[in-house]
Amino acid sequence: MPNPFRIRVAALTAALALCSLPTGCGDDSKGGDLTAQELDWKSCPAPDAAEGGGDAPSPLPGGGPWECATMKAPLDWSKPTGATIGLALIRARASGDASERIGSLIFNFGGPGGSGVTTLPAFGADYAALRTRYDLVSFDPRGVGRSDPVECEDDAQLDNYFQQDATPDTSAERTQLINRTKQFNAACEKNSRTVLPHVPTTDAARDMDLMRQVLGDRQLHYFGISYGTELGGVYAHLFPKNVGRAVFDAVVDPTQDPEQSSLGQAKGFQLALDNFAEDCTSKKAECPIGDTPQDVKDRIARLLADLDRKPIPGIVPRWLTQTAATNGIAQSLYSKDFWEYLTEGLEEAYDGDGKILMLLSDAMNGRSQNGEYSNITAANIAINCADQKPRYTADYIQRKVPEFRAASPLFGDFLAWGMASCTNWAVPGAADHPDVSAPGSAPILVVGNTGDPATPYEGAKKMVDALGKGVGVELTYKGQGHGAYDSKNKCVQGAVNGYLLEGTVPKAGTVCT
Repeated sequence: MPNPFRIRVAALTAALALCSLPTGCGDDSKGGDLTAQELDWKSCPAPDAAEGGGDAPSPLPGGGPWECATMKAPLDWSKPTGATIGLALIRARASGDASERIGSLIFNFGGPGGSGVTTLPAFGADYAALRTRYDLVSFDPRGVGRSDPVECEDDAQLDNYFQQDATPDTSAERTQLINRTKQFNAACEKNSRTVLPHVPTTDAARDMDLMRQVLGDRQLHYFGISYGTELGGVYAHLFPKNVGRAVFDAVVDPTQDPEQSSLGQAKGFQLALDNFAEDCTSKKAECPIGDTPQDVKDRIARLLADLDRKPIPGIVPRWLTQTAATNGIAQSLYSKDFWEYLTEGLEEAYDGDGKILMLLSDAMNGRSQNGEYSNITAANIAINCADQKPRYTADYIQRKVPEFRAASPLFGDFLAWGMASCTNWAVPGAADHPDVSAPGSAPILVVGNTGDPATPYEGAKKMVDALGKGVGVELTYKGQGHGAYDSKNKCVQGAVNGYLLEGTVPKAGTVCT
């Protein structure tokens, strides 16, 4: 199974938008001087299935249009004049005085596997202040969305894939899970053989430096969220002198191997669940899903145990399984805004109706209401497996389950078995963890959220230390949810905007509440 808790999705905002003209590995053109290419910006069409479907992006407040283009990059960066791959880009031009324009601000919203071409328009209004001096730009990284997407299984097969038991309790269930994982991974190799070796984060970082040059910027100004902080750190390591003003929000710990990262997420999601339960039972109004925080968690645990024995109706013809419910609960913990959906979903599930929790799970997995899947799961696994050297066996994971379960009674098993996702992967992984050391880089603002479930707060300090002396500047937000800037906290946004717009570096150790 994949580790879906690494995916940063724009949950429940299915009206995401899309991208550019498709150009893929089948293109026989050669690279040549790709820095001299001119992008053909046009109105954006509706997103395709790999990007999640939906409508074309609506204009920004004030009427600013979204424009899309395709940038050519080397398929194989070791052969820069060889075959090319087409990378889908989207932008909104700066809204302010041209004389005040700084350049392009490139966003990566995480995953890995998330489509920046659909996500940026969904949140575009949130970055109106930054747009006064920057063109807002994002992209589908290689293997994602319209950028020659990794393809594994079809929609019907994926429905089956996500219905399987991802928390095996018996030897037979463990064998079934590993065999199903091998089947999925074999489909990835069969359907995406050409692109699989060329999707690691180091290649995406090189793509961003080419993008910087094609966009006409002397330095890369960057806003990375979740996995986007890892991508930004790898970029800073490879091109420290090219870093302009950069912000990392919802920070990945670059010092951890996949096992340590998964264990950290188990602790992070458990903390978020604790906070959710405390919030529900501390209000004046009666909490409909429990009398005390422990009662809330105990009832959820009983629900999941019951679902393991007997699923309940979800979205016909699918059933809400223990795995789908766990996935849906995790999805709702990404933002405090979704806690009300979790409460409602649990209420209904206790009455035998699994629709809401399944909708939440579908959002995590990239499934639209018409039954089509984006390629976020395929891309997530492909990029992770290209990056991560360790390959964990079923016997090894089974020995680790008690440690994961101690970290999180609810999420521990699921996250432990998620480590099996690279079993029999066709491409070897690059390293135990990314190298983000960036001596000589400009300051990078690193924002950690104390209540972040997916990228626990401790990772921000680890990123600062790994970037090196004089590079990382840590800012703490005492809040809930995945990330800080989109919480709309005035202190956080003031610090981030002050750096990106005016170059004012906040004092290291600043705390926002």
